[in-house]
Amino acid sequence: MNFTLIVCTYMRPQPLLNLLNSVKLQTVYPNEILIIDGSTNEETKTVLEQNKFPNLNYFLVLPEERGLTRQRNFGVSKVAKNSEIVCFLDDDTILEPDYFEHLLNTYSVYPDALGAGGYITNIAQWTKTGQNYIPKNNEFYFDGWKKPESKRFMIRKKFGLDSDKNPGFMPEFSNGRGVSYLPPSGKIYPVEQFMGGVASFKKEVFDTFSFSPYFEGYGLYEDADFTLRISKTGNLYFNSNARLAHYHDNSGRPNKFKYGQMVVRNGWYVWRVKYPKPSVKARVKWNLIVLLLSFILLSNVFTKPKKSASINEFFGRITAWFSLVFK
Repeated sequence: MNFTLIVCTYMRPQPLLNLLNSVKLQTVYPNEILIIDGSTNEETKTVLEQNKFPNLNYFLVLPEERGLTRQRNFGVSKVAKNSEIVCFLDDDTILEPDYFEHLLNTYSVYPDALGAGGYITNIAQWTKTGQNYIPKNNEFYFDGWKKPESKRFMIRKKFGLDSDKNPGFMPEFSNGRGVSYLPPSGKIYPVEQFMGGVASFKKEVFDTFSFSPYFEGYGLYEDADFTLRISKTGNLYFNSNARLAHYHDNSGRPNKFKYGQMVVRNGWYVWRVKYPKPSVKARVKWNLIVLLLSFILLSNVFTKPKKSASINEFFGRITAWFSLVFK
């Protein structure tokens, strides 16, 4: 398959270089690499001039074209006509050598696939248990694998607010378990959403869909919005063999207050994209989860060193929650 890799970047020349060095080692190399740079300086451009990569085209976008969703749409507009698959990667990821080989294989195994996502290896520590394992209260179990349960889900369970769907699917009250709750089993799982920084789609998808301009700047949850809309028209898959590491570089990220606002407002928007008219019970659950997670975050003031970050994000979330009443 001819395929294009699009990497949208902002003020991260060294992480981007690390990613491209891992792309160079791939068993299947992209026919086209598009770097869409929203930086306010030319450091990224300089790094790419000093380090050459085959099939790479660099674009420094105008100020009005900055922001993750705008840069992705810009990149899609530059994809070669003969490209069959469009892949997206965050600029702070590092690929295992056979990442693209396994990711593209998804489309061979499942010709109906409109998109395929890959597996991030450094999010959780899984242990293989075999089938019929009964997990403890502090464990999450799925398909013969277990991992430590997160604090927020342990508390949600006590209040009857746990997800009632498999990972990668959104419950009616939103706030489900993402694909990070799918194990490294080597299997390909059907999903309706996956992470945009480790994603791919058939090029034909972009004849109908584009990334939403609602998500400005950092674009939190834009990937959920995009994949949930696509999944209403066809099938998406998650390939646990297509592996990479995500190192979450802090440069280019919003402050914690703004991030907290994004968590709530963008989360509400994505929820309503999937469920425009949720039931009263689902509405109550959504609001309870927002408040519960906000106060869990505030409790980090007593247990974690970065107290101001937790406080700022808490107030960002609460401010956004109140704002939904009026807008």
